[in-house]
Amino acid sequence: MSCEVMNKERVGVINPIFTCQPCGAQFASIGIKDCIGLVHGGQGCVMFVRLLFSQHFKESFELASTSVHEEGAVFGALNRVETGVDVLLMRYPHLKVIPIISTCSTEIIGDDIDGVVIKLNEGLLQEKYADREVHLIPIHSPSFVGSMVSGYDVAVHDFVKYFSKKDKPNLKINLITGWVNPGDVTALKHLLAEMQIDATVLFEIENFDSPVMPDGNHVSHGNTTIEDLIGTADAQGTIALNRYEGGKAAKFLQKRWDVPAIIGPTPIGIRNTDTFLQNLKTMTGKPIPESLVRERGLAIDALTDLTHLFLADKKVAIYGNADLVIGLAEFCLDLEMKPMVLLLGDDNSAYKDDPRIKALQENVDYDMQIIMNADFWELENRIKNEGLELDLILGHSKGRFISIDYNIPMLRVGFPTYDRAGLHRYPVVGYAGATWLAEQMANTLFADMEYKKNKEWILNVW
Repeated sequence: MSCEVMNKERVGVINPIFTCQPCGAQFASIGIKDCIGLVHGGQGCVMFVRLLFSQHFKESFELASTSVHEEGAVFGALNRVETGVDVLLMRYPHLKVIPIISTCSTEIIGDDIDGVVIKLNEGLLQEKYADREVHLIPIHSPSFVGSMVSGYDVAVHDFVKYFSKKDKPNLKINLITGWVNPGDVTALKHLLAEMQIDATVLFEIENFDSPVMPDGNHVSHGNTTIEDLIGTADAQGTIALNRYEGGKAAKFLQKRWDVPAIIGPTPIGIRNTDTFLQNLKTMTGKPIPESLVRERGLAIDALTDLTHLFLADKKVAIYGNADLVIGLAEFCLDLEMKPMVLLLGDDNSAYKDDPRIKALQENVDYDMQIIMNADFWELENRIKNEGLELDLILGHSKGRFISIDYNIPMLRVGFPTYDRAGLHRYPVVGYAGATWLAEQMANTLFADMEYKKNKEWILNVW
């Protein structure tokens, strides 16, 4: 029995699991108030990313493009950045933060976005916008390396590095959520409120679930302010929930400003949520209240109702962002399920040294595969040609065709999810998330029984 970590053997990619670095940088940018990202590249680098955000959240978001065309790709297109910044500042009087997000094309041709930021700060901003607070931040996110996960990590680091500044201790903690949903932020804020902990949530996307108001529909944006980012240097500590989605910023704050950092684990399931609360207790000295002990008990009761009868020994494939995939795998193991294949969609060399993966290798008592730089063909090939039998697939909507083609039930988890309604409102983190995930996995299996006309034996009723 083994838990093997391997790279995809093929050079090419057939149906990628997720998209590129600029997507992650843009996701971080829309979590900041009074911020519009200016993506330096072809128009599609914004159009298709914004489409993904809108499909997932069913909301509108503001992102801008320098719209580089053939001439700029040959001769350079920094003039497009200068024009873009000017247009954004003229059109949006409230705008304060403009990250300049590079893409594969502009990195390849060598456009110096750091240099153009210096030029604009000394020229356009002094000459035309001297009475306004404007922050231009270069973010390098070439699409030919990494993924949307690393792009998010890079952007969060760059925002924190740019703004953080020592003043006086504020007794807050920095909570870097990573790539989550509004429902997750609500659940995390609930845990913080129950422990009476004052936290700066970075990057705060609870309002991505936006209302329709009497005065009209609104563009969605995050609630993290410039003041929040500046104050990260004065916090009593930082907790980054995800190792690969905000861990870099937590390490920076610790190294540069001596802000203690705890990275992970992603609080998916009972065990990891317990650890998260203990980390909060250690960092702040605040006790875990009886209300959360009761909430934990209710979650354990819900899981006990399902685990042995319905979920035990069910074979699962999981794909998506690495922190989410590993957290889901740990939770499935706690539910007596068997994650057979974990597909991580980029080639981050740190995966092999991840203590969570090492723990899987040491403790799993059956054959499991963890595939780095994976694509969907890796999963389909195992099902179609290598005899992999699965009871359930966990992942975002882009894997739906494998579920359909091979009649394997699938629970949508992660980004992007666009063929199920409202899942972004429900958490996968915390005790509430543990309950929701387990019940949804069970309901997915029950619905599949009906679809396949597989009558009551699996329900253990007589």
